[in-house]
Amino acid sequence: MTGIALLIPGGRGQLGTDLLRCGRGVVGDGDLVHGPGSAELDITDADSVDTAVAGLAASAAEAGVRPVVINAAAYTAVDAAEADEASAMRVNRDGPARLADACTTHDVALMHVSTDYVFPGDADRPYEPADPTGPRSAYGRTKLAGERAVLDRCPQAWVVRTAWVYGAAGGNFVKTMIRLEASRDTLSVVADQIGSPTWTGDLAAGLIELAGRVAAGQAPVRRVLHCTNAGQASWFEFARAVFAEIGADEARVSPCTTADFPRPAPRPAYSVLSGNAWAGEGLTPLRPWREALAVAFREHRDELRGEPVG
Repeated sequence: MTGIALLIPGGRGQLGTDLLRCGRGVVGDGDLVHGPGSAELDITDADSVDTAVAGLAASAAEAGVRPVVINAAAYTAVDAAEADEASAMRVNRDGPARLADACTTHDVALMHVSTDYVFPGDADRPYEPADPTGPRSAYGRTKLAGERAVLDRCPQAWVVRTAWVYGAAGGNFVKTMIRLEASRDTLSVVADQIGSPTWTGDLAAGLIELAGRVAAGQAPVRRVLHCTNAGQASWFEFARAVFAEIGADEARVSPCTTADFPRPAPRPAYSVLSGNAWAGEGLTPLRPWREALAVAFREHRDELRGEPVG
């Protein structure tokens, strides 16, 4: 891989943690990979963002490598956004706009992580990057606005949509299922929402590969790409797979409908993202979701269970 320096806003979050680990493993020089959390870098603060991106560009120039920002910072409280779309918009649209402006000023490439929620969720086949968007939630609207801001403001920007993310850091569906398995005899989990469970370890590796390609002057022609683990499942099937990984009886998980558990924000009924464009650009397709889940448990069982590590 051509030399690269990385700035990862949101570096203390679920995806950011794996991006930081993966980036340091690939780059080798820890001084060239920074993953500030929101307390260290507020992406809605234009001055702070410009300072951080300028610092990245300077460090890269000194080391003779290419600077790339991978934005993993986001407002992800899907239900809360319905009542406070303005706050979500500040982080999911205005923040990426600030990053895009700074990256353009300092000649830095930008990868921006987005979501399946930009689509209406009524498809009958996996969504391609160029398919019409139509978010049905405040969260989805703010993320789509962020995509547009990034692409409009930065000529060296790429948007990567993903879905149903879980990792060793932070809270997620896998950890919730493990916690509920320990406290309830049976569970009812929605079976009429379909997506692609995606492990942050694999997603991070894909994003770092993309960053390396851009740094090497082999940037994808398409500026919007999809990256998820392969295949699809319902939340019900995903929950049963988690039970299987921890040795619990899968029969304790029963299916229910979305209508049985109404939420403030509408969820996409079908949000599988096609990886055709990703593979078409020569990027490595992510492994099947069920295989990835098994690897995640093999490598991070204690963290997923919420147990102390070390």
